[in-house]
Amino acid sequence: MLTVADYLAQPAVPPDARLAYGSHPDQFGDLYLPNSPQPAPVIVLIHGGCWQAAYDLAPLGECCAALRAAGYAVWSLEYRRLGNGGGWPQTFHDVAAGVDHLRVLAGTYPLNLARVIAVGHSAGGHLALWLAARPTLPATSPLAAANPLPIHGVVALAAVADLAQGVTATACGTACAELVDHDPHRYAEASPHMRLPLGVPHYHLVGSDDLIVPAAYVTAFVAAARQAGDPAHLTILPQCGHFELTTPHSAAWPAVMAAIREMG
Repeated sequence: MLTVADYLAQPAVPPDARLAYGSHPDQFGDLYLPNSPQPAPVIVLIHGGCWQAAYDLAPLGECCAALRAAGYAVWSLEYRRLGNGGGWPQTFHDVAAGVDHLRVLAGTYPLNLARVIAVGHSAGGHLALWLAARPTLPATSPLAAANPLPIHGVVALAAVADLAQGVTATACGTACAELVDHDPHRYAEASPHMRLPLGVPHYHLVGSDDLIVPAAYVTAFVAAARQAGDPAHLTILPQCGHFELTTPHSAAWPAVMAAIREMG
């Protein structure tokens, strides 16, 4: 089973371009482009780390390279996190602005914005699911924005999808509450569980031996999503922990790629 140390030790893979979507040092994305002149489907990749500033996008470099080799353009987002100016509402504003910035990037790079898939790991899975829910936010919400870029679907890798339950059911613990500045009323706008149905397909993968985001927690979210009418899919991977899901040389990786290909 891979550990946090194994995850952090994964080699960095330089992007084809590092591009800012805002003025803060952490408002940028790494763009990986496949070797094709045709507009490529886009994966918005969002790293985890319990939304904490100590964890950044660097360990997902090999993951980005593997997705690029499979024919996808990858927009790996960095964002403000707890401890470096993130939280409510900044973290949400950042990932939203990062995704919407793809419209600007498509003026320069061959990107197929009709096929944008959000892929997120752990806390990044929460943000990926939340991006799909943006169109359902009330206009009065401080997280709402006009004309958000549509998300075609979501692949959620051990996602912290229910913030309220995540306080006690996941290793992110109180970070789930810190993300909304300890105001439980904000879960209604910040937690994917409270935004169901999302209205797009979402595929959930989790390891049977994940001690950070347990399989039972993910299973409960998928059941709620199905009850709400969403096309939600669940794969529980045997003898798999938390970090295998973002490691291209792991036994779990083919299942991750299969879920992404299901999205197109």
